[in-house]
Amino acid sequence: MANYVIMSDTGCDIEFETLRDWGVGFKGLTFHFEDGIEHPEGGMSKSEFYARMRAGEVSKTSAVNSQNFKDLFEEAIKEGNDILYLGFSSGISATSSSAEMAANELREEYPDRKIVTIDTLAASAGQGLILHLAVEKKKNGASLDEVASYVREIIPKTAHWFTVEDLVYLKRGGRVSAAAAFAGGVLGIKPVLHVDNEGHLINIMKVRGRTQSLKTIAKKYMETALDPAGGLYFISHGDCLEDARELESMIVAEGGNKCALITEIGMIIGSHAGPGTIALFFLANER
Repeated sequence: MANYVIMSDTGCDIEFETLRDWGVGFKGLTFHFEDGIEHPEGGMSKSEFYARMRAGEVSKTSAVNSQNFKDLFEEAIKEGNDILYLGFSSGISATSSSAEMAANELREEYPDRKIVTIDTLAASAGQGLILHLAVEKKKNGASLDEVASYVREIIPKTAHWFTVEDLVYLKRGGRVSAAAAFAGGVLGIKPVLHVDNEGHLINIMKVRGRTQSLKTIAKKYMETALDPAGGLYFISHGDCLEDARELESMIVAEGGNKCALITEIGMIIGSHAGPGTIALFFLANER
């Protein structure tokens, strides 16, 4: 069996140290505020990033370019490895397309090496959950083709449910209307959203108040998870750890399992969803 490595990008919102512990190679997306200074994901503390957003600054993001992926992939190839890349949803970013462009060039240059790229149609710790499950399969001896097949099977089952504290950030990205954002601020209306089968953010329902939005997400988990009592789920948060723990407590109180990983949302997802975002990821019958 040929050696292979699993690779990804920082759209997964998994801490860099954790990705390295998992043996996952990765490249970072970038962001900038209105001062125009380009920062790599991780090039600023999350506390500073969210403080600047709360102060009203607007952050914009850029995908990883294909040359950066080519450099990453080629280094692994020269070490004698095949590559399995699991990327950030094409419904949100061009990053996976950049990875495929790099892979196509390298397939011509290294015809004896296998390079498989998969658009996970997932984001944040949903992408991270898929990565984690793929890494576990690899640790248990699965081949690249076996892991790739498994990933393709679980992508349509990787549920993403989330809510935001302030609708202004989704308004900037065109996810909600200006009227909805205004009403949300005045009336305390919170959206409950998910990522659909094409990897796009979809507004599913509106509830009144933060607690009710968390309860709604916990209920979705209990109703739709493949194994609510024993299954794996991840929670990500935008600088609101206590709310993440509250969501976990709600799930446990309903008979669900404890959270396998609580991770903080990075600058890329955070630029679009804003501080105060809470997201839940798990395997379900369908997204």
